[in-house]
Amino acid sequence: MPKNLSFYMQIIVLLALYAFLYLPILYIVYASVQVDAIWPFPPDFTGEHFVSIWRNSDYIAGFKNSLIIGVGTGIISSLLATMAAIGILKYRVRGSKFIAGLFLSPLFIAHILIGISSLMFNKTLLGLPGNIFSAIIANATYATAFAFLVVIAQLARYDWRLDEAAMVFGATPGQTFREITLPLVWPAIFGAFIVSFLLAFNNLEISFYNLGATPTLPTLAWGSLRNGISQELYALAALINAAVFAFLGSLYVLLRLGVIRLSFKD
Repeated sequence: MPKNLSFYMQIIVLLALYAFLYLPILYIVYASVQVDAIWPFPPDFTGEHFVSIWRNSDYIAGFKNSLIIGVGTGIISSLLATMAAIGILKYRVRGSKFIAGLFLSPLFIAHILIGISSLMFNKTLLGLPGNIFSAIIANATYATAFAFLVVIAQLARYDWRLDEAAMVFGATPGQTFREITLPLVWPAIFGAFIVSFLLAFNNLEISFYNLGATPTLPTLAWGSLRNGISQELYALAALINAAVFAFLGSLYVLLRLGVIRLSFKD
């Protein structure tokens, strides 16, 4: 095959891949500003659906609850994943592979099973009712596995001799972590927080079984599907996608400017 033809074929495949990934998102954004989302042609633009979301107290409450669950899960998961990754990579004790396997085991369990088992455990053994706190704990059980993968992939390249050198010169373990380890590994911790936050923010099954009647954005969206896809759902999906892309765009700009670096090297 000629080189030019091979190049054009690669371009076509790449464009087809991007179209497959992003055209549904673009359609959701387009439908969110149309009067009729069932057949939004010819275009008839409106912003009423976004106003309806703002006026709907259920969506506002669901967003706040989803935000609390996401932030709480992100903090717990990133902390647990960081401690586990440091313990496994730095000290390399016997059975570290087995411990790593335990942290990764929730990856192979269905969300609905984690949700139901967390509900029964919290209610029967801990006496915790279905509330936001129990939902955070349940989501952290699942999200910690992903956070652990993010952190351990970054810390595998970390030179632990830096910590040893600091302690040789009189630094305590706490000082070593605050002044040497943390400034170098914080991008990995931040990445673990973001992954955990997104998993918990968008989760339906785990949160649903541990919240009862407390609304979140996924449970509100799932509940509204019984009456068909409403215009507000398109607007809600458009807002969430816009927030995600705005965050990724800001992160890219900060990386290009050198404000944030994802490397351990200066």
